[in-house]
Amino acid sequence: MKLSKTEEQLMQHLWKLDKAFMKDLLEIYPVPKPATTTIATLLKRMIDKGFVAYKLYGNAREYYPLVKKKVYFSKHVNGLIKDFFNDSPSQFASFFTKEANLSKTELEDLKRIINSELKKK
Repeated sequence: MKLSKTEEQLMQHLWKLDKAFMKDLLEIYPVPKPATTTIATLLKRMIDKGFVAYKLYGNAREYYPLVKKKVYFSKHVNGLIKDFFNDSPSQFASFFTKEANLSKTELEDLKRIINSELKKK
């Protein structure tokens, strides 16, 4: 299951904070800040989707992520590769290295990463 753009933005804040009350989440947003009801609605949807949970302290809820950022984005990237690159990581890598306008240094860094992974296999 995927998050909407606004849910993903809220999730980014929650990953950054690790756990947060509503006031903490509202504080982290830039001006103009979203309405409390908007954040509450997003949190409810994210709870229903299984991305967020909360602990109750009296009437206050402390929200925390159930899904790690790395796991979420790994699935997101793998879905992108499947849907747009015929399930071919090579096609994705080719597109990325050509279209991302990477510098020579960035390409050399990628090469080092790939070589490091090859050594592990």
